[in-house]
Amino acid sequence: MIRNYLKTAWRSLLRNKSYTAINIIGLAIGIAACMLIFLVINFETSFDNYHSNKENIYRVITRRSTPDGIKYRQGVPFPTSQALRLDYPELKGVTAIFNDNDKQLSIGDNNSSDFKKFKEKDLYFAEPQFFIIFNFSWLAGNKENALTQPNTVVITQQIAEKYFGKWDNAMGKTIRYDNKLDLKVTGILKNLPLNTDLPVNIAISYSTLKHTDYSENLKEWQSIIGSHACFLVLPSNVPAASFNKNLNAFIKKYKPEKDNKDAMELQPLKTVHTDARVGVFSGQVFSTDLINALSLIGLFLLIIACVNFINLATAQAVNRSKEVGIRKVLGSKRKQLIIQFLSETFIITLFAVILATALSEVALPYLNSLLDLKLSSAFISQTAILLFLAAVLIGVTLLSGFYPALVLSGFNPIAALRNRVKVARSNGITLRRSLVVLQFGIAQVLVIGTIVIISQLNHFKNTPLGFNKDAVITVRLPNDSLSRLNMTALRNQLLQQPGVKNFSYSYGSPSDNMNWGTTFKYDNSPENADFRVTLKWADADYFKLYDLDFVAGKPYEKSDTVKGFVVNQAALRSLGVTNPKQAIGKNINIWDEKTGVIVGVVKDFNTTSLREQIPPVLMASWNDQYQTANIKLGTGNVKETLASVEKTWNKTFPQSVYEYKFLDEKIANFYRKEDQLSQLYKIFAGIAIFISCLGLYGMVSFMAVQRTKEVGIRKTLGASVANIVYLFSKEFTLLIVIAFVIAAPIAWYFTHQWLQDFTYKITPGAGIFVISIASSVIIAWITVGYKAIRAALVNPVKSLRSE
Repeated sequence: MIRNYLKTAWRSLLRNKSYTAINIIGLAIGIAACMLIFLVINFETSFDNYHSNKENIYRVITRRSTPDGIKYRQGVPFPTSQALRLDYPELKGVTAIFNDNDKQLSIGDNNSSDFKKFKEKDLYFAEPQFFIIFNFSWLAGNKENALTQPNTVVITQQIAEKYFGKWDNAMGKTIRYDNKLDLKVTGILKNLPLNTDLPVNIAISYSTLKHTDYSENLKEWQSIIGSHACFLVLPSNVPAASFNKNLNAFIKKYKPEKDNKDAMELQPLKTVHTDARVGVFSGQVFSTDLINALSLIGLFLLIIACVNFINLATAQAVNRSKEVGIRKVLGSKRKQLIIQFLSETFIITLFAVILATALSEVALPYLNSLLDLKLSSAFISQTAILLFLAAVLIGVTLLSGFYPALVLSGFNPIAALRNRVKVARSNGITLRRSLVVLQFGIAQVLVIGTIVIISQLNHFKNTPLGFNKDAVITVRLPNDSLSRLNMTALRNQLLQQPGVKNFSYSYGSPSDNMNWGTTFKYDNSPENADFRVTLKWADADYFKLYDLDFVAGKPYEKSDTVKGFVVNQAALRSLGVTNPKQAIGKNINIWDEKTGVIVGVVKDFNTTSLREQIPPVLMASWNDQYQTANIKLGTGNVKETLASVEKTWNKTFPQSVYEYKFLDEKIANFYRKEDQLSQLYKIFAGIAIFISCLGLYGMVSFMAVQRTKEVGIRKTLGASVANIVYLFSKEFTLLIVIAFVIAAPIAWYFTHQWLQDFTYKITPGAGIFVISIASSVIIAWITVGYKAIRAALVNPVKSLRSE
């Protein structure tokens, strides 16, 4: 019996090739989009779920009260892990890990032919407990003792092959850290999975820190470096909320309450990758809000595709009325007809799923490139994907096929054979209208969202930052003492080159992630100010290179140490100083060690992305803290200038890796996530419009068949082609307007919520909504125009000749 149903369904579909093709294409595109979204969400929610004790692993995070509200960060003071082990011995494990980003590693003697140097991003200092708490696969070495001794390092297979050719050649070899320390390789890990926020490709023993520039931080509770994190394992019977109370007492014990605005709390490992409040080492959080938004978009696209199928199926209902009548006369029951039509839907959906899989394979490389992912093209073999496709196949068959099957199987056989079928005009068209409104409502929400995101991105690009970022490259400086002696020589040599306009040393660029926060004392006060400032260590040439504008005073004198301070307007507002000139000459004291007077006040400039408010900034010169060379280039012969700069750099620092970054590209990277979102929304909005137009085509097809006699009579009575086209157009134009009226407030609400994440944001105006409704109407008119004109050109004699 089932075989007969399928054979009959197959023959029916072959007789209606265009109907079948349109349905398969519409469903395939919707299912493919939904499948790709599922792949992304499935990947992003799988981060670090392969650790055996994942349910009991937590990250200790810092919660800070600020004038702008509660702020979270992953960084904790360096002594945290040791203090937790001593104070709470019931914990199953505690470990610290510190990401020392962009440090140089080298192998071989400096003057030998086998000397190699590398800049490494995924370089960490880790306590021995790290590899006990987290599960990594080992090719060589012992996780229990690989990092117990100072000056030892564990590397992955990938790094071992990069440095030594073959991974099994690496054990016992020496790697030099930052041109200072020799590290012995004591372990080799298998290459790490992609779905981890702990990309520890290089792990140096934590005890090695006492031989580095971070030695003073090891006992320092007041300073927090954002890339220093702590993880612990709770006993199974201890709730996280209960231990959070212990952390309140813990932080009060080690940080004096009068100076402490920080608290600590636990964050489950399973939420680390999706909690946008905190951040991760990899820098790419995939927030819960984004997961929910993509899930809804995927569901909506699937619903649009199903609605499109329903519209096209019911549009064909009248054409199949005689077939239904004959089947009923020959004894077919309604249940059998429903199964028959569901079989047709199943075949269409099956082909759509197959085509969707092929489309996903083709689109996957583009998606990987767009979102910086590495999803495998062998996804079809994954159990989760197979279950997803099975669910889609069954769900779409029932959702898309059940209503058309009820409509078709419910025809009166006598009326069907006499071709007098009316498909429940009062109910059928009302439902169909609702479906079209639903389609275009979803599509317009996506269109409005896309326009808002693009407008916000353009706002980012065009908003003045308070400094000149054009034609500036930044280069990370080597940190060894020998290289430091050559900094003046490098400056002088580069300034002699015609393509270099200016040069400056600093801790970081005006706007970047290298921000150093601290407390300070103002105007000889015995107490610290009640807010923290962002330190910007920079030489006196920094102000001219970046065109920072002074509202009072002047730059400090050229010096290797603190000779004066420059503050921004935000610092004066926080201090309650209204006249910048009144701040000139006031004393600044940092750590009771660095003192000087304010010599200048600059206009506010953005120190991070435009999501954040401009913080109070304190600037001074301190040669020992410079980590960045800022080089202003001329506008001509940039390629030749870059080559000349590299040559000079390598001659001055032969043992160091030269890597430059254009500052405007670094700043643009702040908004990479929003840029990716805008690209995704463009694609999804286009898919929604395309499938909706297919559904609209189905509705017009239905109207053309149902109103054949009406069109014939109108033409006989003198109606023109334009009148007939208007007859069809007014129906769907009204539906699109209704869809817009529903979609506009929904889109406004969600885009308004999204914009709240940014301090500097646009206000969506009427123009955005006008563009949305206008584009939807124009695209729909183009879609309907073809079918409407064909109906209008039919000879009225043929329309009225017979029923």
